[in-house]
Amino acid sequence: MSAPRLLVANRGEIALRVMRTAERMGYATVAVYADDDRDAPHVAAATEAYALGAEGVAAYLDAAAVLAAAARSGASLIHPGYGFLAENPEFAERCRDGGFTFVGPRPETMRVLGNKAAAKRLLQDRGVGFLPGYHEEEQDDETLAAAARALGFPLMIKAAAGGGGRGMRLVTRAKDFAESLRSARSEARSAFGSGDVLLERALEAPRHVEVQIAGDAHGSVVHLGERDCSVQRRHQKLIEESPSPAVDAALRERLCAAAVAVARATRYVGAGTVEFLLDATGAFYFIEVNARLQVEHAVTEAVCGVDLVEWQIRIARGEPLPLRQDQIAIAGHAVEARLCAEDAGAGFLPQTGTLLCWEPPGGVRVDHALYAGAAVSGRYDSMLAKIVAHGPSREAAVRRLAAALDECVVLGVTTNKRFLAARLRDGAFARGEATTATAFEAAADAAAGDALDPLLLGAAVLYARAVRAGDFGPWASWSNVEPPASTFVLRSGDAIDAVTVRAEGTQLRVTARAGEAVVDVELPSGSAGRFRYRCDGAVRGGAFAVDGATLWLDTPRATVRFDDLTAEPPERRDATPAADGTLRAPMSARVVSVRVRDGERCGAGDVVVVLEAMKMEHSLRLGVAATIANVRVREGGQVGAGEILLTYDAAG
Repeated sequence: MSAPRLLVANRGEIALRVMRTAERMGYATVAVYADDDRDAPHVAAATEAYALGAEGVAAYLDAAAVLAAAARSGASLIHPGYGFLAENPEFAERCRDGGFTFVGPRPETMRVLGNKAAAKRLLQDRGVGFLPGYHEEEQDDETLAAAARALGFPLMIKAAAGGGGRGMRLVTRAKDFAESLRSARSEARSAFGSGDVLLERALEAPRHVEVQIAGDAHGSVVHLGERDCSVQRRHQKLIEESPSPAVDAALRERLCAAAVAVARATRYVGAGTVEFLLDATGAFYFIEVNARLQVEHAVTEAVCGVDLVEWQIRIARGEPLPLRQDQIAIAGHAVEARLCAEDAGAGFLPQTGTLLCWEPPGGVRVDHALYAGAAVSGRYDSMLAKIVAHGPSREAAVRRLAAALDECVVLGVTTNKRFLAARLRDGAFARGEATTATAFEAAADAAAGDALDPLLLGAAVLYARAVRAGDFGPWASWSNVEPPASTFVLRSGDAIDAVTVRAEGTQLRVTARAGEAVVDVELPSGSAGRFRYRCDGAVRGGAFAVDGATLWLDTPRATVRFDDLTAEPPERRDATPAADGTLRAPMSARVVSVRVRDGERCGAGDVVVVLEAMKMEHSLRLGVAATIANVRVREGGQVGAGEILLTYDAAG
């Protein structure tokens, strides 16, 4: 008799994470994949895999294709992971009707909780606190605008369906409400299929605290403590920890009791999360229930010593909860960081490309589906990996996670690695005082550089690599012929500089000079992609990767991309596209809307094009008053990073 089969209706790191537990429990695993994911790690890891017949997110949202794959494979259970179909009650119902066990809450519960406004209407008489807001069914612009005026500003616009920070906008001024509403609705409709929203009074700098709950079909409900998810950007979590440094024993008892009350009121079966905002006085306000596994579930697993995916599967099979409330204890502290493909120094814009090097850190949990050569596409979420550290104390766990981020090497795509490490070492975070505003307040120092100018390293590494490859002539075989000096012209961001480099001695060592600064670089034999450097008596190591004329460097203090312009003619080196009357795409993306026409006059700060990448919308504005000369894109089209979207005449 063959092993029972469990199909994972997802991709990436969560698909691999679910498969690990399922296989340990004796299940054969079934993967599904989009056409652009045919070589993805989750496909290779599964017992068998089935194509969904489309590309991108649309493939994973095709419930009929997923169910057809389940029927072909003989799977008896379907685990949705998170995102995609995880909180889709129609999909859960179709699973049940098709004879499959859906690993998640019942569709009836998901319908109640899937709409935040409806959930708040249900719970308003259950002793759960809410922020003042508008949660009604009337959704016309006039009604919402009137409700906003009555609430006052600042306020939050939130998508009624879904989660993950999508369809959320903070509005601080009445004049911005209409544009923010339009943007939130568009993003929500794209992500969740519904443009319905709710309004809430905004807390200026709250803590975001959530409680992990689990319920079984026999009426038992437990909590597994709280998590603090206050370090965010674009209303999306970046760093999560358990327990929360803002919650003492008395507050924990009240907070968890409220979460359990919500679960009981909705007859919750499965693992889920009840989310709250916590103000400085200790008052907390219900936000929503995420009726699924959370990205940050790993920190709860670390401190409670449980496997929440195993709990999900056992509950779905009708078994009672594995532990009673009095058997659940929290040991130590755990912290998770979300490694994302984004440029923290440029407003967290999503980044795409090909991973040239991926070396995860040791000694910590790393959930990922990465490998050298993997394509990072704008079609999917920007999260690349989750890195989780556990320690006997909060200080120990944070220190371990920061060191792990330093050790992690990811080259070929710009990431938030340095930003995360800086936040973990930030004074406010170290003191346990971070709020949802902390990441924005500290974004300016996201790319703290090495005390040594990375430009010197970049030129020296390129020179040493050329010597190793024999690109500089017969002396490269280490004869007594001294190689000539070479000058490299490198661009990093908007800066273009030249550095002179020469080899010295008979070792593979090169010295780069810029002004009075000197750095020696060595490429150790047999260590492709690694180098060591000396400057002012200090010796450090680093990693590099080269892709055509692009060099990526990773050192203990900086991760930098250089474009080698040495072979470019001077007139092309000095070109400054940002000032030539063009608006270019900052990343690969889909064009959501074009707000202007040829010949139209626009004011400084006007939104002219809206792009969507990695499930988020990005409004592009002109920095000056101008007349639009030529719009080169259309709604629904795809654009690449750096592609011209439109041209304009600032003097016109």
